[in-house]
Amino acid sequence: MHSVRVALPDGTEKEYPTGTRVAEVLEDTEYDSGRGPVMAVLANNELTSLYYRLDVNTKLEAVTMETREGQRVYRRSLCFLLAMAAQDISPHRHLVIGHSLGNGYYYRFDDELPITDEEVERLQKRMTEFVEQDLPVVRRLISYADALEYFEKHRMHDTALLLRHRNDAKIPVYTCGRTMDISHGPLVPSTGTLAYFELKKYPPGFILRFPRDNDPYRLGPFEASPILFSIYQEYKQWGKILNISSAGKLNELTVSNEIKDFIRVAEALQNKKIAEIADRIHDQRASARIILIAGPSSSGKTTFAKKLSIQLTVLGFKPVSIGLDDYFVPREQTPLDEDGNYDFEHLEAIDIKLLNEHLEALLDGQEIELPSFSFKTGSRSPSGHTIDLPERGVLIMEGIHGLNDRLTPRIARSNKFKVYVSALTQLNLDDHNRISTTDNRLIRRLVRDHQFRGHDALETLHMWPSVRRGENRNIFPFQDSADVAFNSALDYELGVLRNHALPLLDQVKPYHDAYHEAVRLLSFLENFTPIPEKYVPEESILREFVGESGFSY
Repeated sequence: MHSVRVALPDGTEKEYPTGTRVAEVLEDTEYDSGRGPVMAVLANNELTSLYYRLDVNTKLEAVTMETREGQRVYRRSLCFLLAMAAQDISPHRHLVIGHSLGNGYYYRFDDELPITDEEVERLQKRMTEFVEQDLPVVRRLISYADALEYFEKHRMHDTALLLRHRNDAKIPVYTCGRTMDISHGPLVPSTGTLAYFELKKYPPGFILRFPRDNDPYRLGPFEASPILFSIYQEYKQWGKILNISSAGKLNELTVSNEIKDFIRVAEALQNKKIAEIADRIHDQRASARIILIAGPSSSGKTTFAKKLSIQLTVLGFKPVSIGLDDYFVPREQTPLDEDGNYDFEHLEAIDIKLLNEHLEALLDGQEIELPSFSFKTGSRSPSGHTIDLPERGVLIMEGIHGLNDRLTPRIARSNKFKVYVSALTQLNLDDHNRISTTDNRLIRRLVRDHQFRGHDALETLHMWPSVRRGENRNIFPFQDSADVAFNSALDYELGVLRNHALPLLDQVKPYHDAYHEAVRLLSFLENFTPIPEKYVPEESILREFVGESGFSY
């Protein structure tokens, strides 16, 4: 019998028969992670379940709840556990996952009837019983035909539709008891590890709550985001009107050659929303003089600001833009992060005193000379370019700190109109698997960084955790202070972005530390049928990332 050499998490090596499961290796070595139960493993830098069979020499690394990968596995497994409970408690109702909200996922039933307190309690009780029983969650392969038959029979129509646009002969699935679901990534080896969760009624649905990233073994207090919830609900209604709520339905449109009309409607709905925001600003024209636009990385803030300027001009305003990047303090005054590197996302990396002096002068009708910051030398100098705020003028500023009043402490709140921009996709992969807003933005950034900054995928993947930490510190805490939120996601965009992203991600090799992340994104993007880029309008927000925009940046 052939054998494989396995480098264990503790640094030792041992040989095992080919085909040995990872779980057997960990049991044989009585491996103790020292950081809680093992959720999954990195096998030669690829994230896999403990049911993975070893067929080549392998280096193993344990994945626990204290890692980002482990938290993804945990949350995905909680969704599976909820699906098991719903199949038992409400077999005649069809559970559908929604969006993330307050360290949890929002759920509803597709009959649109409000969930009762009793139903929430019964679901929670059943989930807890499954945890106490510590049932095995098994990954296996089944034939394409068997998978299609099962998902159709169990009314998991979006899952079946997703498969109809794939041609894999064998489909990886996870099973536990009577429940089976398609595999979009590893799940925990057994239900006993899923002890930290809570179901919270949130009309008309409920929220499956899980621990925070930085406190993986405890549920923190629930923090709702009414402004984001309202935006999600609005876009879900648009999805229902257009009959597009999943990747499979989007793929159907693409292969039936109806995608061009769908793109026109999606872009028109987005432009309509921008026009409505301009109308809101017009209604407050007596006081709102400065439009502050903020949002996380790759949310499309820059193109949104340009499109909003057009709509404001239609209403008789004279928009004037200021770039916050030119107000950076000199390099030697830039704050340092915890690793001793320059923290350009820190609020104090901006010369707040000079910025506010200029804003006050503009509001008083004075002329100012804009500064010019050189990223190459790290110094600031006069630009020689002067501006003023004309009659019916409105100032537009876009930057990550726009919603934080510490950026503009000398400007009255009544003079400010705040807009929060993010890419809050309403599409699901299928019935029980959502599309992460964060993944949507990461794929946008991968494409943009390569197109316009000369970065390869590995550089962007390495940078992303730092970007996310900055967003959690500087952007998300202030999102509900916005006067209005704008959703920059376009339901068709992943079909376009995949054309750029797949070859970039293919360049990340198994010996790179970010390989498992590249593989995850590659697998995710394979769920989307390609959409030709030529169908994207030149003034679309998507052009900010794929190029050939009608706007100058």
